[in-house]
Amino acid sequence: MKMDVMNVRRRLIPTAALAGAAALAATALTACSGTAGAAGAKDGKLDVMASFYPMQFLAEQIGKDHVKVDTLTKPGVEPHDLEITPKQTAQLGEADVVLYFKTLQPAVDKAVAQSGVKNIVDAASLTELEVHSTSGHDDHDHAAEEGHNDGEAGQDPHVWLDPVKYAEIAKGVGAALEKSDPDHAADYKKNTDELVAELGTLDTEFKDGLKNTASKTFITTHSAFGYLAERYGLDQEGISGVDPESEPSPARMKDLQALAKQDNVTTVFFETLASDKTAKSLAADTGLKTDVLDPMEGITDKSQGADYFEVMRANLKNLQKALGSK
Repeated sequence: MKMDVMNVRRRLIPTAALAGAAALAATALTACSGTAGAAGAKDGKLDVMASFYPMQFLAEQIGKDHVKVDTLTKPGVEPHDLEITPKQTAQLGEADVVLYFKTLQPAVDKAVAQSGVKNIVDAASLTELEVHSTSGHDDHDHAAEEGHNDGEAGQDPHVWLDPVKYAEIAKGVGAALEKSDPDHAADYKKNTDELVAELGTLDTEFKDGLKNTASKTFITTHSAFGYLAERYGLDQEGISGVDPESEPSPARMKDLQALAKQDNVTTVFFETLASDKTAKSLAADTGLKTDVLDPMEGITDKSQGADYFEVMRANLKNLQKALGSK
């Protein structure tokens, strides 16, 4: 079977032309109401509620000393399965700004809609989403087969694993915070520019680090790496779909065993927040090794780093090792 370097099947979702992250951020904010910080936390900081870690990280990096950031998804909790407690619902309603990713977490979508918060930023509107299949090798729509909802028409939400798209979201979040708290707009702009520059450096590291590899195919339990694979010319093969807990079919496991031999795959990747049982089972059946590829949906003491950049660089190192980087 012929392998193509850009063998990540995708279909762009038709959307209106993007006028820039800043303009999108303005539309993502609903009924902005001046300097919200004065009515927020008791210390005068802007009270930001983030839905899960990638949104929390952006708020902390861009807001720094001017914001107080809390998250609905605590460390160690699988974001897809989050249930909102009454206490969290109350906290959400008291926030100055809510930063979330629409359709990723249905419980959060419902709570946000009922919160009455005026400043709501939907990160999914700040970049263009795509549809990625579980596999680049067949015509099966595994996401539909598994019945997992990750957005309209099966959109893949894992854009933060592509530093370029994550930078687009960062720009939009920065613009949203500037509008919510104009007194500190200059600081938000400066912090955003610094974060975008660092994401640009990370993008270069991935581009250079994955340019020359013995193989372009990697197998992972969680099909969260479609954007990363597309950005750097790799082929993601998911054991299951975008839902890390879904069980693969026997036929899928058989296909992957054949694929591993054909494409010189050395490693089956699993993640820290979901079971590694399926990965180890496939690895044992095919004589492969296992390693971690972290979808960055949460940081725990088991993570291979303390923040987004550290874990992403650990992902790069693990991919280089598995793919035979030269």
